[in-house]
Amino acid sequence: MLASPPPISVDRLVKIYKTVAAVDGISFTLKPGSVTGLLGGNGAGKTTTIATIMGLVLPTSGRVTVLGAEMPKERYRVLHRMNFESPYVEVPMRLTVRQNLTVFGMLYGVEDLRGRLAELARQLDLADLLDRPTGKLSAGQKTRVALAKALINNPDVLLLDEPTASLDPDTADWVRGHLERYCRERRATVLLASHNMLEVERLCERVIIMKRGRIEDDDTPPKLLAHYGRRTLEEVFLDVARGSGIQREAAQ
Repeated sequence: MLASPPPISVDRLVKIYKTVAAVDGISFTLKPGSVTGLLGGNGAGKTTTIATIMGLVLPTSGRVTVLGAEMPKERYRVLHRMNFESPYVEVPMRLTVRQNLTVFGMLYGVEDLRGRLAELARQLDLADLLDRPTGKLSAGQKTRVALAKALINNPDVLLLDEPTASLDPDTADWVRGHLERYCRERRATVLLASHNMLEVERLCERVIIMKRGRIEDDDTPPKLLAHYGRRTLEEVFLDVARGSGIQREAAQ
């Protein structure tokens, strides 16, 4: 029996904007059911990498596949099996929550859409919000709606960009808990871009760190901590961003 293709495979990906290499020859493959953190400072290439995986950006060279489909050429084979969530991407503010989720459910061809909306409303505590204009919601409520939008098609591949940004600790913890349950029950593959190192430590079994379009390190959180001699991923992140980790290795 042939093995299933990896959920996400990035092979020598390069994306050049004019004379700037936003992504410079990176490669990685994600396993089914895994949660991987994609870290890096502003301008490291995270957003371009995610956009290319989504099929929104055409690579300059290299190859990206999602569930065996080459992106962006074959994206329509797998778009119904993937989704994206970011608090920075707003849905129409004048539409109610129900209307917004219905539109996205129809775009994804969700069967029994009414039942799926009811299930998400129960899971994400949205029942009292369904008929309210989305623009009238608090930041935490909008995040729950964004999560509902991202999960409406029960995706096998989920791309997350700062999913709990600007949330209070209680709401952020609640959102992370729901993501953990979803991934465990669905065996979904998640690529998480975040600047919240506590979030990454909690959710991710693997961390890819980018800098200037390249992968600087790629390992499990415990091994990264041991490699850099640090206690937290935030300290590791700062070492990589400032180059101090490389300097310390050279000194040894």
